[in-house]
Amino acid sequence: MKFNQWTLGLAAVGAVSLASAARADEKMAQVQTALSNTTISGYVDTAISWRPNTDRRPDTGNGGVGNVPAYSFAKNDGFSLNAIDIAIDHPLDESPWAAGYHVELMAGPDAVPANNQVPYGAGSSALQLGFAGLRQAYVALRTPLGNSGIDWKLGLWDTIIGYESTSTPLDPNYTRSYGYSIEPTTHSGLIGTYKVNDMFSMTLGVANSWFSDEPGWPNNPAALNSGSAYESQRAYLGAVAFTAPESWGWLKGGTFNAGVVHNVGSTTSGTKNTRTSWYLGSTIPTPITALKVGGAFDLQSVKNGSGGSGSDYIWVAGLYAAYQINDKASLNFRGEYVKDGGNTLVGNVVFDSNSYNSDAEEFTATLQYNLWANVISRLEFRWDHVEHGVAFGSAAGSGNVNRNNDFLLALNVIYQF
Repeated sequence: MKFNQWTLGLAAVGAVSLASAARADEKMAQVQTALSNTTISGYVDTAISWRPNTDRRPDTGNGGVGNVPAYSFAKNDGFSLNAIDIAIDHPLDESPWAAGYHVELMAGPDAVPANNQVPYGAGSSALQLGFAGLRQAYVALRTPLGNSGIDWKLGLWDTIIGYESTSTPLDPNYTRSYGYSIEPTTHSGLIGTYKVNDMFSMTLGVANSWFSDEPGWPNNPAALNSGSAYESQRAYLGAVAFTAPESWGWLKGGTFNAGVVHNVGSTTSGTKNTRTSWYLGSTIPTPITALKVGGAFDLQSVKNGSGGSGSDYIWVAGLYAAYQINDKASLNFRGEYVKDGGNTLVGNVVFDSNSYNSDAEEFTATLQYNLWANVISRLEFRWDHVEHGVAFGSAAGSGNVNRNNDFLLALNVIYQF
């Protein structure tokens, strides 16, 4: 063991022993080795929004932002700090028995609280607090199996379904889709992913269940580590993924994903509830190198009570297109159709006496241009439309809605580190 002159001097006067110094140096070396592959990353997400003909009042039914569409994190006019995200990560290496961890903290009105299963609209009281804290925290492990291995996550982790991510920089557009708005976001549990080969992988998991007193949307957020009163009630997750190989020509790299999250929970009165989210998604290259297209389908169904009373459903079909103009600029498009069986998602809709189901569409166009290093800048236009009744307008009074179209123009600026 090699010691520096300061350590030798302290040992000479009896302040320290060379044995304890050796142990301290050994522990420090272990700490340095453990931290050598640790990374720190994150982003700061900001925006400027203009939504014509809306009003801001604190007593409206949609979280004090007027009658805006009820997709996740929708906002009225003005300047906004959306989210701050910081992640500390020690990823798995290539060894058969690799180990690591991931800790992610998120703050701001767009932060997803731990186990907030459905980040519905701008009206969720949990989202209005402006600080969520913990988003993900799990231990990552690998166990060898065959020619590959199973990668495990134990703790709190992002859901396994969906075309869009809670992390805004990973999404093609600034605003969230209706598909994202009805999906679960985080789970507390154990999940394992097995890579069969370069084309196929599969994921299975089990997590704590979440529950609510009503079958509609949004679902009540569950506290971290909370679960049902019955130990047999859990959330069960499964997904498969396919990636097109090199031999498929211009289709190489295309992906197809399918997944399901089936939650068995209970209300506070003990009534059995089930809430099931189904997902299909794909991203496909085209013969035009700069153009990629994608599609997503989300279906969520709810059965309230052992006899299936209180059943409800909603489904969303979405199409995506991305065109890479050059190294700095791209155009991203999204179109969605929403079929809301419960009249609960698409705005604060006022229906006529026939009480139509809430059918709606949205179209989003986004120009992204990376002018500064480490900065994503987006200019976005969005149009939301409901088929029946009126859903949007001034929030000057209760039910004061006057139109079935909503328009948004936004500038989104994100710094990544």
